Amino acid sequence: MISKRSTVSALLLGGALTLHGASAATKDEQAAACRGDAIRLCTFAIPNEAKITECMKKKIDQLSPRCRAMFTPQKKTKSKKS
Repeated sequence: MISKRSTVSALLLGGALTLHGASAATKDEQAAACRGDAIRLCTFAIPNEAKITECMKKKIDQLSPRCRAMFTPQKKTKSKKS
């Protein structure tokens, strides 16, 4: 029998968690940043990746700072023209 923890780890390690509007982090970086939060806050949504992402967005104020950063769009820097 596969545990929910194993399932979510496999999903997140496989890059299934897509954080729309997130920083330029890779899927592996997103997974590493948010794995614990997904297990802690959104166990009921496992293994549905869309439901995990939706749950985490609803609970953004409860996410760890590292995971929350994955949901915050990066500010674009303006390049100066010469």
